[in-house]
Amino acid sequence: MNAPLPTPVKFDVQGLVQAIGRNQTADAFRPQLNPTQWEILGSYLQPFAVRQGQVLIEQNATDRTVYIVESGALTVHYEDDKKRLRLASVEGGSAVGEGAFFTRNPRNATVQAASACKLWSLSPIRFTELSNRQPALALELAMALGSLVSRRLANRPKRVAVT
Repeated sequence: MNAPLPTPVKFDVQGLVQAIGRNQTADAFRPQLNPTQWEILGSYLQPFAVRQGQVLIEQNATDRTVYIVESGALTVHYEDDKKRLRLASVEGGSAVGEGAFFTRNPRNATVQAASACKLWSLSPIRFTELSNRQPALALELAMALGSLVSRRLANRPKRVAVT
């Protein structure tokens, strides 16, 4: 059963900034942005909420949207050719979807809300707009996502989180 979301859910990019600042784990998303850059980036991101149990990303889907987690927890499930299920957890201050965002390959895992979550999405089209209008900001965002991919790939249990 899906857990109800708080009504109404309010979004402010400062909540995302605070979540990123609180996440001190190796799985943290860490762009180096000043307050003005955060406000600009916030105008390119789409905030939304998901209920517990809701699927955010389907394994093998071709969508390339990247998601930044403000609050809540997501689980990452991957079924390999031997039908084994591998799990990872992604929490506030981190991101998912960065693998397909960079590679343009189908999603390699399913991502589902383990609890109600507040998320911010960035589609490839919005990233292209950001790149054209704010290239330094887009570069910093891409570098932070690339750093997250690198850290996950170096951490065997977190490799599955590269979606």
